Amino acid sequence: MRITRIGGPTVLIEWDGWRILTDPTFDPPGRTYAFALGTSSRKVTGPAVELDELGAIDLALVSHHHHADNLDDAGREALGRATTVLTTEVGAQQLRHPDVRGLAPGQSITLQAEGRPPLTVAATPCRHGPPLTTPIVGHVVGFALTLESTPHPGLWVTGDTVMYGGLRAAAANMRPDVMIVHIGRVKFPRTGPLTYTMDAADAVELVELTEPGVVVPVHVEGWSHFSEQEEAAGAVFSTASPDVQGRIRWLPLGEATELPG
Repeated sequence: MRITRIGGPTVLIEWDGWRILTDPTFDPPGRTYAFALGTSSRKVTGPAVELDELGAIDLALVSHHHHADNLDDAGREALGRATTVLTTEVGAQQLRHPDVRGLAPGQSITLQAEGRPPLTVAATPCRHGPPLTTPIVGHVVGFALTLESTPHPGLWVTGDTVMYGGLRAAAANMRPDVMIVHIGRVKFPRTGPLTYTMDAADAVELVELTEPGVVVPVHVEGWSHFSEQEEAAGAVFSTASPDVQGRIRWLPLGEATELPG
């Protein structure tokens, strides 16, 4: 498996012939985007790989379509390069694409393409904020990907979520080779101490539950609403057990990195 970290939540995964893009964000920096409850965030860095360099994509995974730090304007353009788009059920109704499909947590779909092993994608649960906020912040899913020849997911992309019971239950049934974990501890001045994604301490708990082969942190830089960015997250990871520390890989931005899986 080869992974290129592009920025924010966006990564390119090349795996047994499949080219998979997650949460496309390719807008340049400098713009402020509105979110729910009168909150907003400024994009402070651009993508490490430009859209024109991306090439063809077999599958785009969109954890949610309604927040610009997971799908911005240029990211929507990037979806046009993808043969298939998987997202939430609501997102599938909103996104314009000839083959967009919506999944609820627990649902799965198997994709086939010539010369590649069948790929099963299952939606995993997310809660993008405190209890009872889903009607406001919207629905989000993660994705567990399994090739036909493997008994367990080779890859889990958590999506934007806080740590909660539904995520712990899903994690208990995972043993992915690679876990891409969305952290950043999203916060907004307008909503005070409330958080909308995991932080590094939550990620450590998730690693202990899932025991993945490799953990790739993302969704930690490039936006003003990430209150725990890479240096701070790294400091937390450095206090984890040696077993957890040995699983975490910070990937360089813009460089394809080979990982086991």
